Amino acid sequence: MEKIGVVGAGAMGMGIAQVAARAGHQVVVYDQMPEARTKAANALEISLNQLVSKEKMTTDAKNSVINNIVFATNYQPFAACNLVIEAVVESIEVKKQVFQNLENFVSDACILATNTSSLSVTSIAAACAKPERFVGLHFFNPATLMPLVEVIPALQSLQNHVQFSYDLMLKWGKCPVLAKDTPGFIVNRIARPYYGESIKILEENIASAKNIDAAMRNLGFKMGPFELMDFIGHDVNYAVTQSVFAAFFFDRRYLPSHTQQRLVEAGYLGRKSNRGFYEYPQSKAELTNFHATPQTKYIQERILAMLINEACEAVYLQIANEPDIELAMTKGVNYPKGLFAWAAEKGYKYWLTVLQDLQKKYADTRYRPSILLQNLAE
Repeated sequence: MEKIGVVGAGAMGMGIAQVAARAGHQVVVYDQMPEARTKAANALEISLNQLVSKEKMTTDAKNSVINNIVFATNYQPFAACNLVIEAVVESIEVKKQVFQNLENFVSDACILATNTSSLSVTSIAAACAKPERFVGLHFFNPATLMPLVEVIPALQSLQNHVQFSYDLMLKWGKCPVLAKDTPGFIVNRIARPYYGESIKILEENIASAKNIDAAMRNLGFKMGPFELMDFIGHDVNYAVTQSVFAAFFFDRRYLPSHTQQRLVEAGYLGRKSNRGFYEYPQSKAELTNFHATPQTKYIQERILAMLINEACEAVYLQIANEPDIELAMTKGVNYPKGLFAWAAEKGYKYWLTVLQDLQKKYADTRYRPSILLQNLAE
């Protein structure tokens, strides 16, 4: 495979292009907006120059990456590509249209891949004339730094295309994991309680956002849930929560929050708007200089129990195997350790009891224990 195509010259598309170019591929990048292509080319050179100045890349390597990437003004150059990865706006209709257009230009042997983070890969594939050559390749932002790639077969995908894509990610120096085509795949499904349960604790006035963040940082998380939501952006985080909630037929485990909805409505989107759960700018010391409280253990165990339960449910429903889930959560969202490793420290029975106590207290199906967690506890 010599030539890779990328549709979309935004941050994610250019990150993927840069990864492929560093791996030695010729890369064709297309974006329908001329200004986006110009901006992407300038940003790429600035980014690579910074790496050179920090001695993280040689000048020769920088020039090689730049020479390996070309910008196209239409789909015609994709005719020579063996793999084309789409990284456009997270809209299923837009993505379907992109692939329908692409199929008029690519060869029959070309593999088509979507970088969607939460949409149905099977549904997008169904819009194609040759859905069997379709696969999901979900990179994490920034693609140049984050090692994880979720490889998601569509229901129609041929196994050899899936295996080829998986092996290619290994050659690119990534950590690929296989995930079933279900809402949120691995990471965006299992990580939901880190946000949702934290907001619920806040809404119940059990602890402040600062104290909840402190509690989770004390466990080894690099950022507390409220810091992280402010960093991601509430417009993005809330949209994913809504999408996952609807996709799971309104399962209460993925229930969105009115608190976050109001932040979005007010335009308090986090760091990007200088206000979210916190006001910005403020120093890192101001964000992290919090101390544990009597509620710290309760907060930690309530959130961890929900995360562990979600990981168990993903294995039980064959979304992914246990090693891939451990890899996904440590490499995709930088958890300090895998959730099954965490569960084993106190034992599965301990975490089952935590969930059962929450279920009894709230009489809410949100806290129903996974069958696998129950089996492991026994």
